[in-house]
Amino acid sequence: MTRPLAFCCLCACLALTAPPAEAQAPPAGQAARLRVYLDCRGGGGGGGGGGGGCYEEYLRDEITFVDFVRQAQDADVHLLSTSSETGGGGREVVLRFVGMGRFAGVNQDLRAVSVTGDTENTRRAIIHRTVMVGLLAYMARDGLPTSVDLAVRPVEAEAGAGRAAPPRDPWNAWVFSIRASAELDAEESSRDRSWDLNFGADRITEAWKMTFGASLDHSTEEFDLDEEDPVKAVRRERDANWFVARSWGPHWSFGFDGRMESSTFGNTTFSLDSAVAVEYSVFPYGEYATRQLRIQYSLGVAHARYNEVTLFDKLRETHPAHEMSINLDRREPWGSLDARLEFSQFLHDAGKYRLEANGDLSFRITRGLSFNVEGGVSRIHDQLSLPRRGATPEEVLLRLRELQSTYNVSFDLGVTYSFGSLFNNVVNPRFGR
Repeated sequence: MTRPLAFCCLCACLALTAPPAEAQAPPAGQAARLRVYLDCRGGGGGGGGGGGGCYEEYLRDEITFVDFVRQAQDADVHLLSTSSETGGGGREVVLRFVGMGRFAGVNQDLRAVSVTGDTENTRRAIIHRTVMVGLLAYMARDGLPTSVDLAVRPVEAEAGAGRAAPPRDPWNAWVFSIRASAELDAEESSRDRSWDLNFGADRITEAWKMTFGASLDHSTEEFDLDEEDPVKAVRRERDANWFVARSWGPHWSFGFDGRMESSTFGNTTFSLDSAVAVEYSVFPYGEYATRQLRIQYSLGVAHARYNEVTLFDKLRETHPAHEMSINLDRREPWGSLDARLEFSQFLHDAGKYRLEANGDLSFRITRGLSFNVEGGVSRIHDQLSLPRRGATPEEVLLRLRELQSTYNVSFDLGVTYSFGSLFNNVVNPRFGR
C-alpha cells in the first residue's frame, strides 16, 4: 500500500453522473470535474500493460469521475510515475501528483508497492487504488460530490494504537532467481540455435545493497551457401559479477564491485576486474523518484588472458585502472532528462582511456508540441584485447569479433505535435489497436 496511507485500505465505489466532458459549464454551486493528465513515460509502462508504469488505458477505463485530458496545460492535476525494483524483486511505483491551475503548489507523492509474486492484475489494482486516493484528495478541496460513497477497512495488522511487529523473514531479505531459455530458428538455407542460463542473488536493505549474478550464453548459426561446407558461426559468453555497497547517510555510499568474463567476441579467455567505489549524491537519496545527481569514483585492478595475441603483443596482462562518472536524472511536468558522463582509464598508460557521454531529453515546449533528443558519443582508446591478426569477412559480417574503433556516435532527434479533441476518456480495445 502507499506509505502516507499505510494505516488503511481504501475501497471506493464512485458513481458520478456528470455531463459529458465537452458539455457546458456545471450548474452554479457544483464543482467542475477534475481534469487529469497522465504522464507514465518514466515508468516504462505506457498503454494498458507494462507492469512498471501506471497502466494508462486501465486507469482511463476504470476511473470515470474525472476527465483525462490530452495536454498537460489543460489539466488540474499532472500525474507522473517513476518505477524502481524493490529489494524483494517487486516494483515500487512512485505516483507524483502535481497540482496545476487552481491547485498550483498542491503536490503529493504516493507509493504503490507490489511484491515479486503479484500478478499483473494485482499490480494494476494496487496502482488504481493509489491513484484513486490521490485524486480524491484534490476533489475534497472543492467538496466531494454527494454521489461519492466511501468504504474504509482498517488493516488487520493494526491493533489499537500499536503497530504489529514485522513478519519474520526466513530468507533474511535474500531474493534468488534462475532463468533458462533455448531458441531454434531454421529455414532452408540457414539455422540459428541458442541457449542461455542466468542466475541472480540479491539482498537489498536500507543499509546494504548486495547483488550477485552469473550468465552463460551460447549461439550457433549455420548458412548454406551452396558450397561444400556450410558457414558456421559460434559465439560463447560467460559472465559472473558481484556488487556490495553500504549506505552512509543520505548522500554517501561505499562499495566493492567485481566481474569475471570469458568471451569469444572480446577475444577473452578469462578476465577479472575488481574495484572499490564511492558515490556521492548531491540530492538526498530519498528524492530519487524526482531528481538524482550522483558522482561515482572507483579504483581497482583489471587482469585478462586472451584467446589470441593482441595488437600489443600480449597473451595476458594485469593493470591498475580507475573510473569516474556523473549521472543526472530529472523528472518534472515539463519533461524528463537522463544524462551520463563517464571516464575510465588504465593507469599504466594515460593514453589508454575511454570517454563516454550519453543522454535522453524529452521537453514539452508548448501546447501539443514536444521535443525529444537522444544520443551518445564515445572516444575509445582502451581496446587492449583486440587480436593482432585481421578479421575475416565472415567475422565482420556476422559480428563474431570486436573491431577496432576510436569513436562511436549515435543520435536521434524527434519533434511531435498533436492537436484535436481536448479529452481522452474512451478506451476501445477492438482489433488490438
